[in-house]
Amino acid sequence: MFKLKKSVILISSVFLGGLISGLIFQIFVFPYLLVSPYLADFQFVKNFKEGKIVINTKEEIIVQESVVLEEAISKIEKVVVGIQTKTSEKTISGSGLVVTSDGLVVTLSELVPVGGSVIVFIDGEKIKPQIVKRDSANNLILLQIDKSNLKTCGFSNSEDVKLGERVFLLGISLSTLKSIVNEGIIKYFDEDNIKTNIFETSSLRGSPLFNIESDLVGLNTIDSAGKVIAIPIEKIKAFVGL
Repeated sequence: MFKLKKSVILISSVFLGGLISGLIFQIFVFPYLLVSPYLADFQFVKNFKEGKIVINTKEEIIVQESVVLEEAISKIEKVVVGIQTKTSEKTISGSGLVVTSDGLVVTLSELVPVGGSVIVFIDGEKIKPQIVKRDSANNLILLQIDKSNLKTCGFSNSEDVKLGERVFLLGISLSTLKSIVNEGIIKYFDEDNIKTNIFETSSLRGSPLFNIESDLVGLNTIDSAGKVIAIPIEKIKAFVGL
């Protein structure tokens, strides 16, 4: 009981001392500060004399995810092209990516069967390309179109790819010649595949997969269930020679 009383007295004394100190400052010290010529230029003294109440505000900037995605798409929309190949049996449609400003385009080998007639759709034009090389084992083909000063994108590095990383694909619908976008995350990756949680139709095969900084992460294949699985960036760089 004695210790409790002692604690209460101590706390009360501290509180009372603070209250008395505040009153002394307000009654005797603060008026001196207001009239002192040495402190006349201090901003808090000026504000008090003018009757201003200053509130320090905290500005919080929230970047909406949709805005970030829109900005990323706007940077690289022009680097995606449409691919269409006609064979004696069928017409195959998909997308591809401009990898050099002088007209090299990479896409999936499966979109350009041997003996087929391929057309690249870019900036409203239809261009018949030359086949530069093919890697059927890794499902890649490199085309050359007769066009220069083309826009290109940055390439990511395999060590920067992370599980759960936000990514998006960008492809071309050949029925409308308009861009199509879909987004998701990376669920799994190794040196051979980058698996996402994105589902799409087979018409978007060959579409590039980008990170939110607009750098290329991979080139998309789409399995029979519609799952988007990308060929990793390192395989693409090695094939193209970049």
